[in-house]
Amino acid sequence: MKFGVSTFLTDQGIAPAALGRAVEERALDSLLVAEHTHIPVHRRTPYPGGGDLPEVYYRTLDPFVALAAAAAVTERILLGTGIALVAQRDPLITAKEVASLDLVSGGRAVFGVGVGWNREEMENHGTDPRTRGRLVDERLRAIRELWTTEQAEFHGEFVDFDPVHSWPKPVQRPHPPIYVGGGEGAFARVAALGDAWPANSVPPEDLGPQIDRMRTIAGRDVPVTVYAVSPDPESVERYTRLDVERLLFSLPTRPEAETLSYLDRLAAVADRFR
Repeated sequence: MKFGVSTFLTDQGIAPAALGRAVEERALDSLLVAEHTHIPVHRRTPYPGGGDLPEVYYRTLDPFVALAAAAAVTERILLGTGIALVAQRDPLITAKEVASLDLVSGGRAVFGVGVGWNREEMENHGTDPRTRGRLVDERLRAIRELWTTEQAEFHGEFVDFDPVHSWPKPVQRPHPPIYVGGGEGAFARVAALGDAWPANSVPPEDLGPQIDRMRTIAGRDVPVTVYAVSPDPESVERYTRLDVERLLFSLPTRPEAETLSYLDRLAAVADRFR
């Protein structure tokens, strides 16, 4: 079992470089960070977690700028998005950002993706929430073409470009792993476009059957990472009984001293199960 960290990086918490260094020093294997470009002041869309939307959602740093800062001071840990909101992202720019992160990190980028939940946020990007699933599928396919083809082109319902040069290409071959997030409704997308499934806070008692259904749809043993896990040892122990590659501990967004102390706690829990 591998152990990493998932978090929101903001202007009020620990800096990306300091966090990346601290994660690596504690022998954790990965750092995945959330993305929101903005949060509309007036929303009809309820927060999936219930109650008021936490402030970290509208203070997130750009994930690729933050991860590049972490890459500059680390050598080993995986650095990824958890998750990038592809329904709100231009595929040409996104392909370059991920490939650039993979290059500057020496092949350590992870592209965690999802369709998103905040309809007003999507609409501000010109995205129709009703078609966001098809849009994400096309953009992911276009991004893969840009990564893997010298003269890439794509012609679809939402994405359309004639042959282009797009560099750098990723260091990883054929490309950085795509972690396709979402619940059971995303399993077809995992099957078609995913290299792994990040299960978002699914309790261990529910996760086993979901993994079985996901892999049945995919027709292969897709690796599973569990996102935003509590460091409760009993819960971690139950995850270790499942066929899961990695647990990402949920790291609260706090100033540096508090974050380092909490990371010590997470590392101690991870050490019990390695």
